[in-house]
Amino acid sequence: MSKIKLEYIWLDGYFPTQNLRSKTKVEEHEDFKGTLEEIGNWSFDGSSTQQAVGGSSDCLLIPVAIYPDPERTNGWLVMTEVMNADGTAHKSNGRATIDDDDNDFWFGFEQEYFIMDTHTQLPLGFPVGGYPAPQGMYYCSVGGKNTHGRELVEEHADLCIEAGLNFEGINQEVACGQWEFQLFAKGAKIAGDELWIARYLLDRLTEKYGYYIEYHPKPLGKDMDWNGSGMHANFSNTTLRTCGSREIYEQICEAFRPVVKEHIEVYGEFNDQRLTGLHETASITDFSYGVSDRGASIRIPIITVEKGWKGWLEDRRPASNADPYKIAGRIIKTVKSAKV
Repeated sequence: MSKIKLEYIWLDGYFPTQNLRSKTKVEEHEDFKGTLEEIGNWSFDGSSTQQAVGGSSDCLLIPVAIYPDPERTNGWLVMTEVMNADGTAHKSNGRATIDDDDNDFWFGFEQEYFIMDTHTQLPLGFPVGGYPAPQGMYYCSVGGKNTHGRELVEEHADLCIEAGLNFEGINQEVACGQWEFQLFAKGAKIAGDELWIARYLLDRLTEKYGYYIEYHPKPLGKDMDWNGSGMHANFSNTTLRTCGSREIYEQICEAFRPVVKEHIEVYGEFNDQRLTGLHETASITDFSYGVSDRGASIRIPIITVEKGWKGWLEDRRPASNADPYKIAGRIIKTVKSAKV
């Protein structure tokens, strides 16, 4: 028998921006294989996370995905859904809104974020009381003059790969101290699970660097001439991957037009500060789509067109602090509503 450490991870009830929470259960197993079938449900005090009241505070944690923890001996990362005591989905449970039990929808998320110094409360590379050089030289840069935080970013990439996530890349972004990583999964729920685990690993890693991660879509202020942070959602289903029809693509895009408000409601807090029509964004009040258009709400990738209208779409509106479960759930609902 050997002891293993199971880190149960969940999303709290803060609204509209939820936070990661976690706690460790130590169990004895004879030959642990790292499967969901080998572990059980758990509970927590929902009154401490805005998910219950003190007089009836138990909320259930139901494991939905498990990954090896690359930083702990005999450790495992357990992503969970929050359920009410009666077994129904808690209102904070965005994963339960995803209608994709057959994993027909594939999602690739591009997570942008700022690395912040805990002492200065500024993005890396920002001098106290001033500003670095204007944006332009930071995007995909190399060298100590324009690149800040690479050690953390590289270590995070290694951790995600070691944990078994389908991690697809990293790059420094347009603003100073801003980075991005990309994840892809076949299945909307799986994509959400892996994105949240990647965020967990990133947030935990900052503890030893004296940094923290800022997911606010416009942390430098809405009036500052710096790019904000988004989480572009690349998505497809069998229809988009195989139809070979410009008309069908346009019909699916048009299905998004009457439900702009419903999408924006789950696309992240303070997103109005980012979606201004400037800095490679569409206005939050408009809806548009176009081939290779990074100023549109939805971009039709040029490679999709070159492959004969077989590929995917990119919704460029989600903010960096949005919940990938809720994004995927809303996109799937809209795509399924299209009359194709």
